[in-house]
Amino acid sequence: MTYDDILTSTDGPVLTIEINRPEAGNKFRHQTCLELFDALQRFRLDRELRAAVLTGAGEKFFCIGGEHEPVTSLDQSQVLPIIDVYQAIDTIPKPVIAAVNGFAVGGGNVLHNVCDLTIAAEHAVFRQVGPMVGSFDAGYGSWYLEDTIGRKRAKEMWYLNRKYSAAQALAMGLVNEVVPLEQLRPRATEVAHEIATRSPLAIGGLKAAFSARHNGVSGQARMAHDQQLTLYLRTQEAHEVSAAFAERRPPKTESFWS
Repeated sequence: MTYDDILTSTDGPVLTIEINRPEAGNKFRHQTCLELFDALQRFRLDRELRAAVLTGAGEKFFCIGGEHEPVTSLDQSQVLPIIDVYQAIDTIPKPVIAAVNGFAVGGGNVLHNVCDLTIAAEHAVFRQVGPMVGSFDAGYGSWYLEDTIGRKRAKEMWYLNRKYSAAQALAMGLVNEVVPLEQLRPRATEVAHEIATRSPLAIGGLKAAFSARHNGVSGQARMAHDQQLTLYLRTQEAHEVSAAFAERRPPKTESFWS
């Protein structure tokens, strides 16, 4: 897939994805969502990549939400596929680190919060604006925000639509770290490289466990299928049962539990 709205680059085991629409506040439109989803799926499947950094182009905007088409915004078949992007970040068994380089507003605030970690530039601003512009996010934007900063703070952020500085975001637990802008990408990449030295199976298992509570059957399936099943299929027990079925004979039970 050729990308028009995003840029990607790799540094060893670390992928960087950059939303490249600074003239539009790095808003995501249909094309942006499709490209982000494609890049994330490629990240999922590449065994050499262990962690990703998600950021925005320029020094002013990380992402200020979605760009809705007036003609299609009320057509359910044409709704912005940003939920697919949130789900991809949430379910890929590899960490995604948000490097917030400016305003993270509306869907942009949700986007960084869905990521595993957030590192922010000192001048970054965080805000939810739904009720003041005639919109809302009743899924990832509310549930995950409540988990991150607590019920009262999340409601304050959604109901009052205030701006929060990077320092305030750090104090309330919305971000993990705040650094000067010139250190943002190097620091995010450094953290990604550090995570890349950890056990990928352990990281994947932990990420699946963190997301299972919110994702219902899908979350449980991620743990049982993506994590446990792949490990089970490597056991002598699985090999013996499969061979016995193919050979139409009873399995040799001495291979069980091994």
